[in-house]
Amino acid sequence: MKSVVICSSQRFKKEVDDFAKKLEKLGVPLVLAPDFKYRPAKVAAAPESVRLKSASYRKGLEGLVRAHLHRIQKADVCFIYNKRGYVGYNTTLELGAAAILGKLIFALEEDTHEPCRHILFDKIIKTPEDLARYLV
Repeated sequence: MKSVVICSSQRFKKEVDDFAKKLEKLGVPLVLAPDFKYRPAKVAAAPESVRLKSASYRKGLEGLVRAHLHRIQKADVCFIYNKRGYVGYNTTLELGAAAILGKLIFALEEDTHEPCRHILFDKIIKTPEDLARYLV
C-alpha cells in the first residue's frame, strides 16, 4: 500500500486530524499530516495575512514549511484536503512541490478559486475509505 501526505489549510485542523486517523485505522502504512498540534484554534482559523503579523508565528514558519515539504518528498501520494475548494498560500506551495516531484495528487473537492491549481489534481476523492482503495 502506498503512503500519503495530507496538505491543507490550518483552518481545517480538526477535519484533517480526523481524516488522517481514519486512514490509519484503514491500514494506510504512513500518513503524514501537517503539524498543527501546537497551534491554538484561534490562530489556525485566522487568515495567513493575520498570522504573519505575529513574530512568533513568523519565527517558526520556515521550519514548519520545510518539514512538510520533506513529508511530501517521502510520501507516494499527496492528498489536498481542500474543504469547500479552499487552498491557501502554503498548500498551493505544497501542491506545486508535489507536482514537480511527480506525485499522484488527489483532492477532496474541486478547486473553485484558481483554475491553475485544479489542473494538477489527478482525481477528486471524498472519503478516507475511497482514498485507501486507491493506495492499494
